[in-house]
Amino acid sequence: MSKPNVLVGMSGGVDSSVSAALLLEAGFNVTGAYMKNWTLDVPGARCPWADDLAFAKRTAVRLGIDFRVYDFQEAYKRDVVDYMVAEYAAGRTPNPDVMCNQDVKFGLFLQAAEEENFDFIATGHYARTEWNALEGTDALALPQPDRHLLRAADTHKDQTYFLYRMTQHAIDRTIFPLGNFTKPQVRELAAERNLPSANKPDSQGICFVGEASIRHFLRMYVETKPGDIIHAETGKKLGAHEGAIYYTLGQRKGLNLSGGPWYVVGKDMDANVVLVSESKESLERGEREVALDRTSWVAGSAPAPGRYLARTRHTGQLTWGNLEAHDSEATFTFEEEHERVAAGQSVVLYDGDICLGGGIAR
Repeated sequence: MSKPNVLVGMSGGVDSSVSAALLLEAGFNVTGAYMKNWTLDVPGARCPWADDLAFAKRTAVRLGIDFRVYDFQEAYKRDVVDYMVAEYAAGRTPNPDVMCNQDVKFGLFLQAAEEENFDFIATGHYARTEWNALEGTDALALPQPDRHLLRAADTHKDQTYFLYRMTQHAIDRTIFPLGNFTKPQVRELAAERNLPSANKPDSQGICFVGEASIRHFLRMYVETKPGDIIHAETGKKLGAHEGAIYYTLGQRKGLNLSGGPWYVVGKDMDANVVLVSESKESLERGEREVALDRTSWVAGSAPAPGRYLARTRHTGQLTWGNLEAHDSEATFTFEEEHERVAAGQSVVLYDGDICLGGGIAR
């Protein structure tokens, strides 16, 4: 039986580098691949794509594997960047990483791998499935269809929140080599193998924004105008803002108001008004019921009505509640008081360790 062929998405970082090394050692035929998604500089920051590509190439040379580059910039701009800008313009709080995973990494990248007859793709995400590919490539150990997407062993690094829109087909064809490791262990594995990225810092924030602020990025695409910052309880004007689009629910920094601390508790995009309060109660005691649309379920259909765990942000606490789902919409009702969920935010559902999918808060 020939060795399975796997195409590993290599970003130049330590996680994907170690993933490629571990799969090679487990007996796979490994090919590295860099996805060129975004190359434009943002005011205040240089896009590091060339540096990342150089790290990925050096890692491939170090491992002695083939390497290729895929240019997904057009689709990335359309499906990820334009999506994020449109959501902010509508007063919502999007998560572009979720859409990048859905449309690019486990969409276009998987499609390219299948067209080139790879058996699997792999990434450096912290997530698991029932099949541990690192235990060997024996034909009898190859995964069966309809595997589950499982939370990573490292609960702090678990990234299933960002992966919940993966299809069943994508999960069946994807390997997550790091699912049973912690971040410190991955760093140790990289150092032991003398990988170029062993001490490379992790990327922070939205990948295409980099070290620049989201405000500077949005200015490239959206025309804004100043407006009023209003006290939510009294209706009194407290200050001015540069554009309501720049503010998100729960934000504290950048308000330039005396007194406080002040929290953004709402905004009116039509009136270009930002509402603030000195009290966190309006945030911490949000509506228990959250309406979701644009739902995506791993199994292809919604889970049965019932009691499940939910997460409303990456590394956020898992909270019990009840789900009712119909077609592309759903309602999730938290059993206890829960912080308000901003419109545009993803709510991801779990049955124990199994990630079921989720939807986007209205």
